[in-house]
Amino acid sequence: MTVNVAPTADVDDRAEIGSGTRIWHLAQIREHATLGRDCNIGRGAYVGPGVVIGDNVKLQNHALVYEPARLADGVFIGPAAVLTNDEYPRAVTPEGRLKTGDDWTAVGVTVGEGAAIGARAVCVAPVTVGRWALVAAGAVVTKDVPDFALVVGVPARRVGWVGRAGRPLTAKDGNVWVCPETGAEYIESDGVLTES
Repeated sequence: MTVNVAPTADVDDRAEIGSGTRIWHLAQIREHATLGRDCNIGRGAYVGPGVVIGDNVKLQNHALVYEPARLADGVFIGPAAVLTNDEYPRAVTPEGRLKTGDDWTAVGVTVGEGAAIGARAVCVAPVTVGRWALVAAGAVVTKDVPDFALVVGVPARRVGWVGRAGRPLTAKDGNVWVCPETGAEYIESDGVLTES
């Protein structure tokens, strides 16, 4: 398979793009970014320098993934979602001089396997979104999100659990949770959910 890049996309020659990946109109992939196989990078999406993206990842239209973000396999980033990289943003130094790359240290967002970030959600670095977690549309993530957690709001807080299918899990017996779509069972212990 080959890489399919729209004529209006801006892909730096120093980026590494896996086979089968599609990059749509007006998307920008910066230098030294690494994208895995069979990814789909939507219209107007941005991938910063040195960002690492796994296989089968979807960045929807206008998603912004700033360096040094790390996205595992199967991650979904919704339309206009933002993964930030500056803990203390300022355009100028305390003396009033325009900041350059030498005036700050980029911090990244890490997104675990199969996790999904909803439309217009913001992940404020440095945070980790756990495996198969779901960040609701419009949420603002300021703290790490556990595996399989469903988080909503500003700031984001856990309101439930989701399974690999992305559906909210239902309680079965005490600490057992079940996916209504697949029937898969999960065990909760001390605020951590694991597959049974």
